[in-house]
Amino acid sequence: MTTGSERPAGSRVVERVLSRAGTALAEGDTWHHERDGDQFDLADRQALRRVAGLSTELTDVTEVEYRQLRLERVVLAGLWTSGSSADAENSLRELAALAETAGSVVTDAVVQRRHAPDPGTWLGSGKAGDLRAVVESAGADTVIADGELSPSQRRGLEDVVKVKVIDRTALILDIFAQHAKSKEGKAQVELAQYEYLLPRLRGWGESMSRQAGGRVAGGAGIGSRGPGETKIELDRRRIRTRMAKLRREIAGMKTSRVMKRDSRRRNEVPSVAIAGYTNAGKSSLLNRLTGAGVLVENALFATLDPTVRRAMTPDGRVFTLADTVGFVRQLPHQLVEAFRSTLEEVADADLVLHVVDGSHPDPEGQLAAVREVLADVGAHQVPELVVVNKADAADPAVVARLLARQPRAVAVSARTGEGIEELMARVSDALPRPDVEVDVLVPFHRGDLVSRVHGDGEVISEEHTEAGTRLKARVHAALARDLSPFEA
Repeated sequence: MTTGSERPAGSRVVERVLSRAGTALAEGDTWHHERDGDQFDLADRQALRRVAGLSTELTDVTEVEYRQLRLERVVLAGLWTSGSSADAENSLRELAALAETAGSVVTDAVVQRRHAPDPGTWLGSGKAGDLRAVVESAGADTVIADGELSPSQRRGLEDVVKVKVIDRTALILDIFAQHAKSKEGKAQVELAQYEYLLPRLRGWGESMSRQAGGRVAGGAGIGSRGPGETKIELDRRRIRTRMAKLRREIAGMKTSRVMKRDSRRRNEVPSVAIAGYTNAGKSSLLNRLTGAGVLVENALFATLDPTVRRAMTPDGRVFTLADTVGFVRQLPHQLVEAFRSTLEEVADADLVLHVVDGSHPDPEGQLAAVREVLADVGAHQVPELVVVNKADAADPAVVARLLARQPRAVAVSARTGEGIEELMARVSDALPRPDVEVDVLVPFHRGDLVSRVHGDGEVISEEHTEAGTRLKARVHAALARDLSPFEA
């Protein structure tokens, strides 16, 4: 039960969230720099945004294809069980940004202070009744709960508010489904959706009792009758069959990526993975460092498919830079499992650039949430370099605090280029260096070896003679073996 002293604090939280101060989708904050490229994918994605005022009455059959583009008016429901009011506000603000990324309009919100979620309606019967009044007043058609609801809690809340109720997990899955582009990404999202749906299946009316024994439905007759399957059992079996097929497909797609990664490892090309909270600016940073031109959008989970690009340190050493899917608080475990093969890019890297949004109200919370997921996929032992992004928009005091608390952290702005040179110097220092010193005379017809020394090693001295190119350099063991026939 909410007390009188707690109610004003919750109201202030709601007011600040609805004012959209600091949300990820604040208007007038769309920008790109020349390194982001033409961003054609962005135009395609924005063309599919849900649109306001679109009728869903089927006056014409052609409207069927537009039903999914209908704008949903949503009311947020938050449960404040622990922590401070600032924690509750940040969580609800993030939920608002998630809802807007999914294409909805946030009309109102409620926050309930409880020691634990109510097992029947999550919020409690009294607050659920208040929520129904808010929904009716706002003309909303959906309630989004800031947490994961059990099947019984969702049904109980729907029975009270009389509109569709979804939870934070379902919302994130919806965003992933909208943004998945590659075949692997779509398969990973579909698998996560099935894992979420399977325990939440329920029968409706007579469909629970529909049974067909063995082959009797096909007219097989005597001796073929049996208890058979209920409709819900049949649905569960079909979903499990589809999930098994998706897992096989994802495992097959993983093979190609593993082969490329093994090839880079054989050639001893160092790898750097960019990880971090969603909308922290990871793709913008990749574009700034490599000119990759990958999709940049001021929205949550804009990037789902990993992008690997070639980059070079200031001293001329080649390395790979991989962009990865963003993380979020309470990232659904279904997604972590489904995207585990993709996240292995981080676990197998030589260095992780952990990007954090310096302008976010709770950057320390972002760091903790990302590290929790990295530990879950076995990447917690990879050397980490914290990159405080958006330094141009952040409070200097916050940036100074982060740099003081995080060892070897560096502040940058992917938008302006501030701090990029220092970041590249830090990356160069952190990457494994060649450790075999060679002194070779390479014939001119083996220019490929000279090129590899320049790209993968460190040249100490180089001299062009009549017999070939005299090189003193430090290289990795594999390249040293290839150069051994030409030792001076």
